[in-house]
Amino acid sequence: MQKSNDSTEKLDAKKTDVKKQDAPKKSAKKGDQKPNIFVRAGRKIKETFSELKRVTWPSLPQALKSTGVVIGIVLIFLIFITAINYGFSALLQLLTDLGV
Repeated sequence: MQKSNDSTEKLDAKKTDVKKQDAPKKSAKKGDQKPNIFVRAGRKIKETFSELKRVTWPSLPQALKSTGVVIGIVLIFLIFITAINYGFSALLQLLTDLGV
């Protein structure tokens, strides 16, 4: 019987230790507080510029070629959507003329 009492005491002790570890620690130290908004914004700007230094930028011909491709695709979609709009407009006009 002595062994079972010892083991339950050990388990109880472990449970209380775990509960103590899980409890959030409140610290009143000034160094543990989150920095103010201006410090955080300054850090973010520094990180952004350091990240931009690592970017591989395209050359001018590559940028112009990509820009031309984007403009071309936009024009194709513009023509396509304008044609659909014109078709629906004509269909609506036809339907409203039939109703009069």
